[in-house]
Amino acid sequence: MEDTVDERRAGALRAVADERRQLTNLAYRLLGSLADAEDVVQEAYARWYAMPPEQRAAVDSPGGWLTTVAGRICLDLLGSARVRRERYVGAWLPEPVPEQHGGAAGDPADRITLDESVSMAFLMVLESMTPAERVAFVLHDVFQYPFAEVAEVVGRSAAACRQLATSARRRIRDARPPDGPVGAQAGVVREFARAWAAKDVRSLMALLDPDAVVVADGGGLVGALLEPLSGSERIVRTWVELAAAAPAMTFLERTVNGRPGLIARHDGTTVTVYSFRIADGRITHIWGVRNPEKLRPWTALDGDGV
Repeated sequence: MEDTVDERRAGALRAVADERRQLTNLAYRLLGSLADAEDVVQEAYARWYAMPPEQRAAVDSPGGWLTTVAGRICLDLLGSARVRRERYVGAWLPEPVPEQHGGAAGDPADRITLDESVSMAFLMVLESMTPAERVAFVLHDVFQYPFAEVAEVVGRSAAACRQLATSARRRIRDARPPDGPVGAQAGVVREFARAWAAKDVRSLMALLDPDAVVVADGGGLVGALLEPLSGSERIVRTWVELAAAAPAMTFLERTVNGRPGLIARHDGTTVTVYSFRIADGRITHIWGVRNPEKLRPWTALDGDGV
């Protein structure tokens, strides 16, 4: 029996609604912000439903249309991000995503697929790219869109988009040393947490690469390093002082953006989420997100015993 018009419309609505997870994953990788990703997805849907029904019916692939619109919105936001970041207090870091989310239904954190392309190290390399490089690379290499479709988003030829993706791959290759097996990474992070809690200077020095770097993001809302902290000796000295100044702080192992990480809790509330880059068994980078606006998914989990 042939579907009725109402059934076809209902099916089309379900198909459009089912794109939300894909769009959220795309926008988060492009922007590094859950809040901005959700805003982009909402705007894409608003534009879809603002079209007359006959125009929507004429779209062969609603998912492709929504992706193109979301990608273009992200490209515009990335183009203006530099100006916005100049007003940001201290270093800006991507919002960390927990492995499981216990917040309100429909929270965008629930829709992020935790794979290599959302590790903090990977997102930080994406931050070094031009907006066009980032969009072309993420759409093609991460989401497998053909360059002809990428060109529709970026506003350049397919050949130009291919070159953008090649340049982005070069940045990825040059900037990312191998992290090794996840189990080995977890062991290093676990030892780091133990040594930090014990103020074990010798063990901390052994776990850190001599040229390790710490970057913190407080957004001007809480205390945080305003400049990166470089060198294992400076890091250990500073962090032992921090441990002494906050004896009630507890550290728990958690998966952060799909990789072993730590959260710091004070009075039952998550106050910092730490991500790590590890090479050859040593920590080369530590990213600490303290901005409470970026910790909302983690704060929602506090009541569930995270």
